[in-house]
Amino acid sequence: MGIGDDIKKSLRSGSNLTKLIYINLAVFILMVIASITGYLMKDQVLPVKILDFFSIPSSLPSLLARPWTLITYMFTHKEVMHILFNMLWLYWFGTIFLEYLDQRKLVAVYLLGGISGAIVYVASFNIFPAFRDVVNESVAIGASASVMAIVIAIAAYVPDYSVGLFLLGRIKIKYVALGIFVLTSIMDFSVNSGGKLAHIGGALFGFVYTYNLRRGHDLGKGLNRIIDFFATLFKPRKKIRVKYKKTATDYEYNRVKAEHQEKINKILDKISKGGYDSLTKEEKDLLFRESQKKN
Repeated sequence: MGIGDDIKKSLRSGSNLTKLIYINLAVFILMVIASITGYLMKDQVLPVKILDFFSIPSSLPSLLARPWTLITYMFTHKEVMHILFNMLWLYWFGTIFLEYLDQRKLVAVYLLGGISGAIVYVASFNIFPAFRDVVNESVAIGASASVMAIVIAIAAYVPDYSVGLFLLGRIKIKYVALGIFVLTSIMDFSVNSGGKLAHIGGALFGFVYTYNLRRGHDLGKGLNRIIDFFATLFKPRKKIRVKYKKTATDYEYNRVKAEHQEKINKILDKISKGGYDSLTKEEKDLLFRESQKKN
């Protein structure tokens, strides 16, 4: 079995966590191919155009022209270390998430956390004076907001769950999540402030999601219904095979019955002339079955 077959099998039978990681990797590979193609063809515009197609702009007019970026940006990475750390955090905390909550909730938190991060990022760049000079050029990419939503959501759901950290031993997940949030979203805020704002948006959604879930309200239920609708819409329908059972006409029924009776009459006539021992095995079996019917 080749690598392609392994990936197909993984996509069919793997968890939604695996599928989310595969989508991120697929988009990253596309970005790498675009970069290599642009270098070979001396066309530096191509990789920029492809990146712009997937990244979310902070400019409201640009966002209205590219509304799909509200989703695509959270699957897009340009640098190896960026996608590496995001996928590692997604895998580690996503695995813990699936120990307590189902796969549909994982996808909902990932997507809605990413959307929440995008909203905070775009709103902040259009509100605060600090971003006035860059609002028309700034774009955001990365799964960080989505991953942060999952980290905070599961940490709020099972705060006393402990994880083993190198040199530090067992630490409760709530402290790990708090440390990740502070280091990636608060420290050096002026550096990559757009990304940090998106982190904050994702973290806020993760906390609000778990808060509502504990009170019996799943914020992701509506999104899951939309996903189910489109999944059903594009899923090939199975062909229903209808088998028709032929019914015998009166003529055919009477003909078969007459032929059967004629065989019985011949057997009885043979017995009257040569006795029971003159019958063949097949004739004896037929006569036996006939006698069983009458009984």
